[in-house]
Amino acid sequence: MPRLRQVRRSELHCGAEPVFQLLFGDRDPVDEPGTDTGTPGDWWTVFALVPDVFDHATHGFALYRSEKRLIDPQLRELGQTRVGWNIGSRFVYSQHCKSCRTVGFSEEQIAAISHWEEAGCFTEAQQAVLAYTDGLTLGNGDVSNEVFEELQKHLSDEEILELTYVTCTYAMHAVMSKALKLEFDADDGPVEEIPGPHESLSVEHTRQKLRLIVGGNEE
Repeated sequence: MPRLRQVRRSELHCGAEPVFQLLFGDRDPVDEPGTDTGTPGDWWTVFALVPDVFDHATHGFALYRSEKRLIDPQLRELGQTRVGWNIGSRFVYSQHCKSCRTVGFSEEQIAAISHWEEAGCFTEAQQAVLAYTDGLTLGNGDVSNEVFEELQKHLSDEEILELTYVTCTYAMHAVMSKALKLEFDADDGPVEEIPGPHESLSVEHTRQKLRLIVGGNEE
């Protein structure tokens, strides 16, 4: 159970209602939890405690999936999944393992994200992103010149800024999820993917619809 009060459907601010309808249909997730990807859904009910925070966070999801983004979706998801592993958030790690499939990663590559240094299944650009992500999260931003120079061989300045922003945003989500005992981080356990009741494409489908609801095509 989350450490904070969950907001009931009848208490939602107007901006949250379309999102809840997308995720939960006509259900009140406080009484009937569950999403298509197998999570309880209490991230949404807790974040709804502060409408401005809820809106800011959900618009952030639209931002990182916007058509304006320059960063390759594979590199973005690689950073997000590694963040979940590094911080020890089962929620972030599990959800983004699923997302990795939607952008073309193989099962071998997904399994190797936890020990990428020893794996031989990533490109040089992917290895550079993983090393940079480790510096951002495990090193608290202490990225060596060597790692940064390698990253610059593969990404433009604009792409690096996008990657850094999205990766650090998900580091925040991972930390908050653990601290507030949300979703798969409510209980102690190994950092691993938790299978959902539906195909992994439901993650992509939900996120695309969410992007349209909160950001539209103008994001």
